[in-house]
Amino acid sequence: MPITPTYPGVYIEEIPSGVRTITGVATSITAFVGWAAKGPTDRAQSIQSFADYERIFGGLDVRSDLSYAVYHFFANGGQQGYVVRLDSGSQAASATTAGLEVTASGPGTWANDYKIRVKRRVDDATRFRLEVVLAGNQETSPPTSPPTFADPDVTVEAFENLSMSDTDPRSAASVINSGSAVISAEINNATVPGDGETDLGGGVDGDPLQPNDADFHTALNAGGSDTGVHLLERVDLFNLLCVPGESDATQVGLLQKFCRDHRAFLIADAAGDATFGSLSPVNALNGLTGNDSINAAIYFPWISAADPVQENRLRPFPPSGFVAGLFARTDAQRGVWKAPAGTEASLSGASGVAQTLTDNENGTLNIKAVNCIRNFPVFGTIVWGARTLRGNDEVGDQWKYVPVRRTALFIEETLYRALKWVVFEPNDEPLWAQIRLNVGAFMRDLFRQGAFQGSTPRDAYFVKCDKETTTQSDINRGIVNIVVGFAPLKPAEFVILKIQQIAGQIEV
Repeated sequence: MPITPTYPGVYIEEIPSGVRTITGVATSITAFVGWAAKGPTDRAQSIQSFADYERIFGGLDVRSDLSYAVYHFFANGGQQGYVVRLDSGSQAASATTAGLEVTASGPGTWANDYKIRVKRRVDDATRFRLEVVLAGNQETSPPTSPPTFADPDVTVEAFENLSMSDTDPRSAASVINSGSAVISAEINNATVPGDGETDLGGGVDGDPLQPNDADFHTALNAGGSDTGVHLLERVDLFNLLCVPGESDATQVGLLQKFCRDHRAFLIADAAGDATFGSLSPVNALNGLTGNDSINAAIYFPWISAADPVQENRLRPFPPSGFVAGLFARTDAQRGVWKAPAGTEASLSGASGVAQTLTDNENGTLNIKAVNCIRNFPVFGTIVWGARTLRGNDEVGDQWKYVPVRRTALFIEETLYRALKWVVFEPNDEPLWAQIRLNVGAFMRDLFRQGAFQGSTPRDAYFVKCDKETTTQSDINRGIVNIVVGFAPLKPAEFVILKIQQIAGQIEV
């Protein structure tokens, strides 16, 4: 604000520089969608490690491809993700004690192992302590009197000084609903629970939902923003999407559209029974290569790895969890512009592939935009392809390669978030100059990190925002146009070595 001088002397006024630092967004926050026996079904749950998944969703389960995909993701370098639990036909466990009705935080039989323990205050019978207790396992052989327990009860949560009054600051429903990760509570009447324990019961898992089944698809694509994959619409940012084991062309097409609408990238699995013969025909990927397929890539074959739940015996797993972790590791080490493939792209925990491919078979699938996973001596199991589903040689699409498309998504998402300050600013040259300054500084930083082609900034990128991009008509309509261009780095997919025999004598 300009200073109004009133007395003789020196005045100091700080002038804004116009610099607004642009920081790149995360590039490998991965959303997983699938069935689990435990956990919330009404939101996309953030997780930072597999320990988080175990605590919230119950850990590895042989019925759940989702659980193994998350496990492989973190094992291969993943750092942050979201999990959407699909559900069908399950019920949440519940219990009623006096006027308090308690319900498990998520459906499933997992909560049938819990109970509620109540203890009234001695000096005030209207207030009580409530504990959420994980029941121990009673030992029945040999029987003892009183019975002994192999594992004692464990108090998971405790809430002190609760009241059955809706208006009390320590109202039981209010305190429990805001502080418990295991239960929710509802007050039906003001009757205070008496001392004792009440078991939760009635929890039902429902039928485990398996990818490519009709019930799975119904849960995956149910309309509205509060079900299935649409729960991700309430997430601030996710970059990668995995639905482990899902290979139905119609569903993958819908997921491609969802990813494109949210500037995310789909990592799709080939079918578990897919073979070179089934993927090599011209029409093998019909339904997967439309306009939205620039935001998706498919990987084949499934990966053989040890199953910790089954005494570490080897069995095949969908590759999407492994590949998502590889994406995250490559982004952290080299940048989103580096292809997540090659000899550096070894997969941790993989013991091989379900089907071994020859070089010629790999070549046939590669030009059809199927990214192959190979097992090479010394290097182990590695990803040996980096094409989007739009990467068929006959299409010749500009978004042929995974790193090129993901670099564009990274720049788009970053600038979309960083330029919100421009809204409602006076639309004239001073604003345009600030935009050029800030966006140009961001693009120059990427250039210095090696994200673009070219030896000079002029060769690598441009930022244009002036009276040529924003006409008087645009100004009258409240529009400012910013044009940003970049020369992407494309992977050296084919290395051609030319060797020639020297004829004749070489003079020294």
